[in-house]
Amino acid sequence: MESRYIKIGTTGTNVQLRVIPGHFATNHSHINYYLDMTTLKTRISEAQEAAKALAHLYLYHKPVDTIVCMEGTDVIGAFLAEELTRSGFLSTNRHKTIYVVHPEFNTNSQLIFRDNLVPMIRNKNILALFSSVTTGKSVNKVIETIDYYGGILQEVSAVFSDVDEVNGTPIRCVFGKKDLPNYRTYDYRDCELCKKKEKLDALVNAFGYSAL
Repeated sequence: MESRYIKIGTTGTNVQLRVIPGHFATNHSHINYYLDMTTLKTRISEAQEAAKALAHLYLYHKPVDTIVCMEGTDVIGAFLAEELTRSGFLSTNRHKTIYVVHPEFNTNSQLIFRDNLVPMIRNKNILALFSSVTTGKSVNKVIETIDYYGGILQEVSAVFSDVDEVNGTPIRCVFGKKDLPNYRTYDYRDCELCKKKEKLDALVNAFGYSAL
């Protein structure tokens, strides 16, 4: 699959997104492109550029106390915290710096924050960071989790998003539909690619892919 990838760019940044066309299954949908963010999330130079691109999207009047990193975006989140701090973003934290955390899944697949992390969520202004947003189900789960722990959601951001908002919450993204207009997501029970008898290429999630 690696030989099939193509790179796409977007205005205002040197960041490039690697995408692979095909037929892929996530845990709740089928998609026609796999977004390979491996190096964006792990290579320091690329993660830093992604963070800079994201930092330019935020409104300066909104405080950010904590960045909740989803889908392995911790490195990007750390650089993003640095960029926002350098840019003079407001923070209600006494130390005037930003927390960078991520939740975990319990045995019931629910998102939780351990007791030692709850003070970084409760009554804090939260920016939720994703690698990609397609159907919005993961965003809804995070919004519910932040609300449960008493956090104040200020922003939802992603490296790539196929939607502009989720239940009224805007999604700020580096790459979007304008950069990959042919991107499609299907309900697994009503997939156009399945109807065409196109075989699945891989099972994919935020950690990567498993070729079939």
